[in-house]
Amino acid sequence: MTSADRPRGHAEGTVPPTGELPFFVYGTLRPGEVNHDLFLRGRTAAEEPARLPDAALYEGPGYPYAVDRPGSAIAGELITPAPGAYRELLVALDLLEEYAGPGHPANIYDRTARETLRRDGTPVRAWVYLAAPVLARRLARSGTEIPGGDWLRR
Repeated sequence: MTSADRPRGHAEGTVPPTGELPFFVYGTLRPGEVNHDLFLRGRTAAEEPARLPDAALYEGPGYPYAVDRPGSAIAGELITPAPGAYRELLVALDLLEEYAGPGHPANIYDRTARETLRRDGTPVRAWVYLAAPVLARRLARSGTEIPGGDWLRR
């Protein structure tokens, strides 16, 4: 693989197979939270602090929603699936986040590939679950924003 073929944000030797991106998690999937133990424990190769630029975080019914917002950022973790665990983890997280596929009207969240930033500023493309458009518009009008964009410090 040449440097031109390598996905941005992945060091040599850590390039995931085509289409396999790490996950950026910002709520109940973060270490120490209930869904981390239920869905991620034993299925990850690496977990590291990261930020999602151009996003804001809103309170939900026991979990947060992230929405697009230029100029804001949210705190979370970059989760790299363990070798062989990617497909199983992707299916489990899609079910948890009520994601039925691109543009599906039943989606609560949309899974989208976004640039995240490691602590040192290195960009890493990752899957992130953002509030689906109808919900995102409602949150922008009348939702309760989490100050500082960090679920763990609310």
